Amino acid sequence: MPARNGSTVWALLFGAWLVAAVATLGALFLGEVMGLPICVLCWYQRIFMFPLALILPIGLFPCDRKIVRYALPLAVPGWLIAVYHQLLIAGVIPEAIKPCTQGVPCKEQAIQWFGFLTIPILSIAAFSTIIALLLAAHFRGSR
Repeated sequence: MPARNGSTVWALLFGAWLVAAVATLGALFLGEVMGLPICVLCWYQRIFMFPLALILPIGLFPCDRKIVRYALPLAVPGWLIAVYHQLLIAGVIPEAIKPCTQGVPCKEQAIQWFGFLTIPILSIAAFSTIIALLLAAHFRGSR
């Protein structure tokens, strides 16, 4: 049974890395290839996402569920910033509290796919998935 439990933890960590890698490549594509402007909150989200794509593979070879200790402190603040960014775009947070006073305004929507899908929503989805997979790996591995 422990071998199967180890392979499940590995699959969960691999899934978290895959989401982080796709999010990182997507952010780089939108910013560098498509030339979309990057606001301050988007930069902060990148600051928390990009290292995840680099440190999560360290926990895969060999499989080490302790990598969760290093990945969660990056994923949770990144998720909080993404939620704050989306609330700012949605108008829930007043504009007087906005952090983007110079450069690209954070309330500006660079993309909106299907009428509702924005970059902060994509970031929330990525960070949420990573957090869920990391917690599942942590609790699955502690059995």
